[in-house]
Amino acid sequence: MSDSHFLEKNGHRKLVMIVDDEPDMLSMLRLTIEKKCACEVISATSGLIALEKLGQCRPDVILSDIKMPDLDGLELLKEIRQHDQTISVVIMTGYGTIDMAVQALKDGAYDFLQKPFDKDHIIRVIRNGLERTALLRANSQLREKLSNLAQPDGFIGQSPALKRVLDLLARVADTDATVLIRGESGTGKELAARALHNLSNRKQRRMITVNCPALPENVLESELFGYSKGAFTGAVQEKKGLFLEADGSTILLDEIADIPVSVQTKLLRVLQEKEFQPLGQNKTIKVDVRVVASTNQNLEAKIRVGEFREDLFYRLNVVTAVMPNLEEIQEDIPLLIHHFLAQFKRQYDRKDLALSPDLLQHLYQRKWPGNVRELQNNIKRIVLLADGGRVDLADINMPHESTRQLSTNQFQDLYSSTYNDAKAEIVTRFSVGYLRNLLVRHEGNVTKAAAECGLERQALQRIMRRYDIVSTDFKT
Repeated sequence: MSDSHFLEKNGHRKLVMIVDDEPDMLSMLRLTIEKKCACEVISATSGLIALEKLGQCRPDVILSDIKMPDLDGLELLKEIRQHDQTISVVIMTGYGTIDMAVQALKDGAYDFLQKPFDKDHIIRVIRNGLERTALLRANSQLREKLSNLAQPDGFIGQSPALKRVLDLLARVADTDATVLIRGESGTGKELAARALHNLSNRKQRRMITVNCPALPENVLESELFGYSKGAFTGAVQEKKGLFLEADGSTILLDEIADIPVSVQTKLLRVLQEKEFQPLGQNKTIKVDVRVVASTNQNLEAKIRVGEFREDLFYRLNVVTAVMPNLEEIQEDIPLLIHHFLAQFKRQYDRKDLALSPDLLQHLYQRKWPGNVRELQNNIKRIVLLADGGRVDLADINMPHESTRQLSTNQFQDLYSSTYNDAKAEIVTRFSVGYLRNLLVRHEGNVTKAAAECGLERQALQRIMRRYDIVSTDFKT
């Protein structure tokens, strides 16, 4: 293939440019590199011709002699570096020009080759140079994409921990890799899944979300995989499963740790083979679905007690994004407070409402076990219940309410959540507090604790594992 034909037609294969004023050297290098490096090769008989061709194409590697009549290798290197720093420049040097080659490395050359050549060494250097350029250009494209990318909807904050997660989501969004999103309740796992979907090439289709704990085992299986008419009593018509509905899109399996083992087996097949078999059918259905799963539980602990399949875990755990809790992104709390305050002031037409400095300081310093969701619900409650234009710290402490009112209002921050989310959060808070108090009283003795609370020892241990509570932490 001629140089001119390549410049017109090539857009995909790797490109190496050889610059040398000796025709025999050009011919030998061209044959060697084309044969062994799976790339296209163009040549230039001088540094000035190389610069002219550099304006017409974008080589991955330039292999240049250091001594040439019009423009030597060092001057050419400087011009190339100004034009495109991702090009890997390899300098060829003969006896007596080693010092010049060392200077070339200092000026940004990737490597140098000393004449006479060892062909195997040439091939290694060119291949490494091609790989280096590919990595540099991929990173450059990624940085450009990220810099032009607006923060995904719903994410507020500039903390390093949050930026790391968003960076990871952006990097894997446009792939088909299965993503496992982990994190405490209220950290925005579903928000992360939606960001992942909206940044992907599947964003034109609706993401399907499955709330796994909300569905009984038999219902969950039929919802995920569908069924044929007559597959079981009550199946009066065919039902299309959610995996089929998500074909070409993304499916979020929310709180996947609660999926029964029997359903986990069928889910594993979907992940492995990209196919499933509806209830009552003998044939399988192929689907193109990107699976995202989320959990706030310790899957490794569930694997140890046989409640979660290890092979499914490894299939899900291709890429793991861990959402930081609010304590880890504390510097973002002021931003979140002002964002939610502005949002709810607009929503409920309370444009003159303001929070006192003491209240803002209290909100910033307070612990938020329910994370961003709890903070959001508290700001919403403050806006809804505010009497005047300014809310002080004393206005939200409710010091004169009765004990009964206080016991009811301690969950008021959850009243604006969905019923299932609020119930799950209340159960979590109660269970963690109950177990910690129980184990403190018995100094970490699980047998005595189980006897007092009326549970079998193994049942109590299962609950402790679910909430990551370790008995040794309470031993004196």
